[in-house]
Amino acid sequence: MRSVPLVEPRRLEVVEAPMPDGPGAGELLVKLNAVGLCGSDLHWWAEGRIHDRAARYPQVLGHEPVGTIMEVGKGVHGFRVGDRVSVEPSLTCGHCEFCIQGRHNLCATSRFMGGPDAQGFLRDYAVIPAHNADPIPEPLTFHQATLMEPVAVWVHIFELAPVKMQHTVAILGCGPIGLLGIAMAKAAGAQSIVACDRVPHRLALARQMGATAAVDARTGDFLDAVMQCSGGLGADLVYDAAGAPETIDLGIKCARPGARVVLVGIPSALTFEVDLHTAMVKELDLQTIKRSNHKGRQAGALLASGQIRASLITHALPLEEAQGAFEMLHEYAGGAGKVILDLTL
Repeated sequence: MRSVPLVEPRRLEVVEAPMPDGPGAGELLVKLNAVGLCGSDLHWWAEGRIHDRAARYPQVLGHEPVGTIMEVGKGVHGFRVGDRVSVEPSLTCGHCEFCIQGRHNLCATSRFMGGPDAQGFLRDYAVIPAHNADPIPEPLTFHQATLMEPVAVWVHIFELAPVKMQHTVAILGCGPIGLLGIAMAKAAGAQSIVACDRVPHRLALARQMGATAAVDARTGDFLDAVMQCSGGLGADLVYDAAGAPETIDLGIKCARPGARVVLVGIPSALTFEVDLHTAMVKELDLQTIKRSNHKGRQAGALLASGQIRASLITHALPLEEAQGAFEMLHEYAGGAGKVILDLTL
């Protein structure tokens, strides 16, 4: 089968790899049809690390996969050969205190498929635990279903920091995760959604996804735009999807007193300064987020309902063009929004 490991910083290589063993008891053999590319994949590719975790070459990236079940292991119920599934990429133990509490994303021994400890899905076949598979609702195409994993992240975010009717929402960063946040906020009934980015085509996508205002961070005044939309009070909820020190500080400035600021984007810097004094004066609630906490089924239902548009998907490229896809994303080229690799092309 084909596999596309990251073999060194900024270089992917198409290789022939052996078929995975199995499936064993409780497992599924899945033929991958498509894989969405995420900002965290780009961190591994461009920087060779996330936080203080270094890449382990060769490392197979990709954690937003969809595919078709080819074989069902012993003891698996609820899945059949031919079923279409999305995959939850966190391998969790199920019995630590966090898993028992339903906080699987904090599992003490979790391994993330696409990180250094477990292979991701830029390959033709994978064996996965059956409990990591989520059925793809019938209305969704495979391309649309690649959004199930990132939408699941937003389902988890809304568990901790939900948008309410009439809220003013500020979203910093209009990459795919920020664009999905705009759609989620709109579906939840936000009164105003103010977004910002430095890339013009991303701002156009933000408007398509439902942003009330989309501000070019290079030339516009985002703080002023938020204040105008909120009657001078500031945003009820701020989602930072950029992960840059300057956007986090700007988000704190945009928040009204008592608001919640949610840090979604992954910073490249290991340490940096943040204006905590302003956050304390406003008594802001600073919320961090880790992954999706097994919310794929809820995400699939949202996408199938039509409430979250898939129009942010701008490119579907063959697996052999993975290197070019990462380069395009890194350079903000080609009008790229959400890029997926279609393994059937």
